[in-house]
Amino acid sequence: MKHNARNDIPAEVVEIKKGGVMAQVTVRLKGTDYRMSSVMTLDSLEDLGVTEGSTVRVVAKAVNVLLVADDAG
Repeated sequence: MKHNARNDIPAEVVEIKKGGVMAQVTVRLKGTDYRMSSVMTLDSLEDLGVTEGSTVRVVAKAVNVLLVADDAG
């Protein structure tokens, strides 16, 4: 799949929480202990065919990025 997002990060699905209509999919970024989550419909989850342990790519593209200064600054 071609896209113009600069952030295309390999990851592994570590947890899937299913609700009545939506699912929260948590991934661990490859080579790190960092985790990210994505929320999608159950239909989309089924279409993607991912399960816990699947390898996926995290594609992040945001119009707004918020930076928060830490207290040490």
